[in-house]
Amino acid sequence: MNEKLKVYEEKMTKTMANLDGELGAIRAGRANPNVLNRIMVDYYGTPTPIQQVANVSVPEARMIQIQPWDKSMIKAITKAIQTSDLGINPNNDGSVIRLVFPELTEERRKELQKDVKKKGEAAKVAIRNIRRDGNDSLKKLKGTEVSEDEIKDMEDDLQKMTDKFVKEVDKAVEVKSKEVMTV
Repeated sequence: MNEKLKVYEEKMTKTMANLDGELGAIRAGRANPNVLNRIMVDYYGTPTPIQQVANVSVPEARMIQIQPWDKSMIKAITKAIQTSDLGINPNNDGSVIRLVFPELTEERRKELQKDVKKKGEAAKVAIRNIRRDGNDSLKKLKGTEVSEDEIKDMEDDLQKMTDKFVKEVDKAVEVKSKEVMTV
């Protein structure tokens, strides 16, 4: 692959990684510790991810268990979860916090599926914007030491790369949609 196209491939790869992160945070019927990734806890004045102040485990299909290494963190973690957009009320027994995920209703599953598709569309738009930027920069090469044929080849490569990433987005969206709709 041409060096000039490496930049665009890296940007598309980052877009995919971002989509994977966003899809991982959407909770399907099963308990997934990734839903906690964006929740920060005030750890001695520093916003810190829950996974860095506690042991997070999934003892049952619909339960996440959070065991802080420092028992004084229980209140802070509980508060962070309550103020987040997770929509689950944490239970704690003084040493362990439990998050019990209710079964998703059919209506909620459809909402989540729409959300997954929306995130997929946003990722595709981002990838297409990267392609447009790439094509613009390739057009600027006309009249330089790069031949018209080389520019055409690079445009074709960029299009192939775009198609590959759009397929990956579609596949990720399809997998997550199935996961969300599975009861």
